[in-house]
Amino acid sequence: MHRRHFLRSAGALAAAASSGALLAQTSTPTPSANALPGQLPFAPARPLAPIIARADRVVAVTVCTRPFRAQGPRIEAERIGRRTVVHQYGHGGSGWSLSWGSAQQAVRLALATGETEIAVIGCGAIGITTARVAQDAGLKVRIYAKETLPMSRSFMATGQWTPDSRICTAEHATPAFEALWTQMASASFQQYQRFLGLPGDPIEWRNSYVLSDVPFNQPAGGGGEDDEPDYAELESKLLHGIRPHGVPLDASQHPFPVPYASRYPGLIFNISAYAKMLMDDFLQAGGTFHAREFESPRQFADLREKTLINCTGYGARALLGDESVIPVRGQTARLLPQPEVDYGLYWRGHNLNVVPRRDGILVQAQQPGDYNNADTTIDRAVTDAAVAQLAKLFPAA
Repeated sequence: MHRRHFLRSAGALAAAASSGALLAQTSTPTPSANALPGQLPFAPARPLAPIIARADRVVAVTVCTRPFRAQGPRIEAERIGRRTVVHQYGHGGSGWSLSWGSAQQAVRLALATGETEIAVIGCGAIGITTARVAQDAGLKVRIYAKETLPMSRSFMATGQWTPDSRICTAEHATPAFEALWTQMASASFQQYQRFLGLPGDPIEWRNSYVLSDVPFNQPAGGGGEDDEPDYAELESKLLHGIRPHGVPLDASQHPFPVPYASRYPGLIFNISAYAKMLMDDFLQAGGTFHAREFESPRQFADLREKTLINCTGYGARALLGDESVIPVRGQTARLLPQPEVDYGLYWRGHNLNVVPRRDGILVQAQQPGDYNNADTTIDRAVTDAAVAQLAKLFPAA
């Protein structure tokens, strides 16, 4: 998750805070100036439950590498020997978020070959979703991968709808790419609305709070991503009104010991439940899985299918020798679940991100040097420091 995404998501706050002062809101929410007709900001129905943030409550720490490409994801067909390979990888921090719309683009290329049976290489967020879109298009699908969810890198994602997180650099956000991205983001968002309310709550709307020690129109400092490139900021520019806007809060409207805060709604992926749903749906639709690891594209010739969709994510760097795929290291931790905690947090200047997932409260802090870093060694000190920082927001817990 890129910290600038949070500031864009709280766009209403940024506008309100531009004069250096926050707007107060009455107990009855009023529409945002930018809200769609009939659209109201999400309001908490009860006081916020405190997060119990202690190192002894950490139940898991994971590290993954996001597959970032400065040009954006590679979605194109290529002939390799006697096979048509549709490449579908390099989505940065937007894999889950763009998966359905991106899959539609890749499956369209696969359908153009006229084949009725295809192979999908890889079983992360992009692979399993592409397989499901292909099945819905009437194709018979076999997945080849070293491992399935929940063992793939995608299972370690933060679980937030962030469709422009590390999707491309600003210089590569051409009009053509912006049009493609808008199609992918809109299609994915619409699909996620269909998953709301399903058993296990695979997708949910949750409130999140952006916190700051200084006015929002002032730089907060303390970020862990100063060595990263200037990423394209697309959601605020191209997806007007696709989700409710954030609203500024005064000190009486939140319990946090900071002077500035805003609340905004966001989509959360409960990845455990969501991944299980996708895998079950794939198998029930007649899909099959074959455990296999590929070391060279020459091995594609061994497969029975003539059309393949390559969804290997960061693995494409080694498999294809594609050095345009840049690893961006990300370490997250999960605290013991607290069902009563139904909100997320982002603390500006402290580089702290908290996601209220059903399988535990996810805590993330991006570190300097994570960009172009393929090291997946866990640094427990980073997790303990992030949890200790979170505890400062709940001194009485």
